[in-house]
Amino acid sequence: MSLIGQAPPSVPFVPIAMPDDACPAAAQQAEDAAIVAAAREVRSVSTSHFPPSTPGLWPVHVHAFHELLWGTQGVLTVETEHGFFAVPPTIGLWIPAGVAHAVQTAGGTGFYCTYVDADLSVPSTERAAERHAERPARPARPARPGAPVPAAPAEGTFVAVLDRAHRTTAVAVPPAARELMVHLFRNDMDPAARRRSERVVVDLLSPVDVTPMVLPMPSDARLESVARRLLDDPADTRSLEAWAREVSVSVRNFSRLFHRETGMTFAQWRIHARVRVAIGLLAGGMPVGTVSRRVGYRTPSAFVQSFRRVLGHTPGWYVASVKADAEHPLASGSDDRPSAALPTWLG
Repeated sequence: MSLIGQAPPSVPFVPIAMPDDACPAAAQQAEDAAIVAAAREVRSVSTSHFPPSTPGLWPVHVHAFHELLWGTQGVLTVETEHGFFAVPPTIGLWIPAGVAHAVQTAGGTGFYCTYVDADLSVPSTERAAERHAERPARPARPARPGAPVPAAPAEGTFVAVLDRAHRTTAVAVPPAARELMVHLFRNDMDPAARRRSERVVVDLLSPVDVTPMVLPMPSDARLESVARRLLDDPADTRSLEAWAREVSVSVRNFSRLFHRETGMTFAQWRIHARVRVAIGLLAGGMPVGTVSRRVGYRTPSAFVQSFRRVLGHTPGWYVASVKADAEHPLASGSDDRPSAALPTWLG
């Protein structure tokens, strides 16, 4: 069921016409501003709550709307063509419309799923600039006295960053956004007030760089089989040489291919894989000492060092964050879980 190798969906460019008599510099600024304004059009925001239940598996599927997974309790894992994502309670996972993905939950996992119907995938201002560069040069005309010059769009906005990425992204979901999404979920509102609130929700989100959250998977079938077996049993301590013999690949080729396809050495990838599995076990309430043994460390101190090296914090800090987030009241609502919940890992 691996998604590795699938081509990302393409997004067509939508041109915005400008008056012929506009100053080129002003025209570019106006077009850029119009692009971002269109991108920030939010038509609707709807949320479902999945209360803690038995393990579940949503096989590979695609949504017409952007999806935000957040407010997790327990272990939530998402697989896309870019690898495995462990979704901790402290942040959310933004999955753009059209991205194929599968979702896996362990027993006792609860989370929110928010769908955002919005024009967030239009071309970036960078592409707008490229279009202007491709146009034949026109003599510059001075702007009319007193004519307003549109402000250039902010490059650090949520929309601008996502527009450049076109991929699944870790997202900071501040308390105000959480409370507002829960409020929209629970209450009927005046249509105009709801639309304003939905726009605010999107404005409050912000992409964050959480590299350890995603675990890239090799696309080579032999290496992928090794990677999945290590995710199933991270305590397996077999060496690179032993795994290379297992899949009938020379040590040199195994090492070279693994680095080329994941951006990590085999040793680095295994450490990240162990930490990814550990995150789920810790979120499920398992003691640090037990987790350290489950993921292949002889001593808790060695596990703590690896955890800190990957995430920048100790397991104790992560557990405290999970407990603090769990105090946030989860909304009551319908359980939209799949009819057949499967207690198996993705793949």
